[in-house]
Order: sequence, then C-alpha cells, then structure tokens
Amino acid sequence: MAEPNIVIHRDPEILGGTPVFLGTRVPVRILFEYLEAGDSLVVFLDEFPSVKREQAIAALELAREVVAPDAHPA
Repeated sequence: MAEPNIVIHRDPEILGGTPVFLGTRVPVRILFEYLEAGDSLVVFLDEFPSVKREQAIAALELAREVVAPDAHPA
C-alpha cells in the first residue's frame, strides 16, 4: 500500500487545505478530472511537470485501495 503522507500533502496554508501532490501546489483532484475527461496520464504529467509520474501512480493506487481493496493491478 502506498503511504498517503509521501504522495499527498494537506496544509491549511496551501490552497486552504486542499490535498495536493507533495512538494507541489497541484491539487490531487486535477489528476482525476483529467482522467475523467478522457485525457491520459501523459497529458496530465505534461501539463503539470512538478508532479512526478511515481506520485501520480501512487495516488491512483491509493484511490484503488480505498474503492476496491480486493482488486489486483493489471
């Protein structure tokens, strides 16, 4: 299981406490909005170069673990 505290950061001084990727000001929800709109992970990463691929993948893994803990990665 990915550790949320090494991927996602929440601080009331940064965007009012909105969860962001650690070391950035990029809200994690933006990743899901891009994917929901049909954009690829590559497009998201190109638009937000401060987010590392490993961070984005870890955030997706965290979401999967919450929503479908019995699911296995492909």
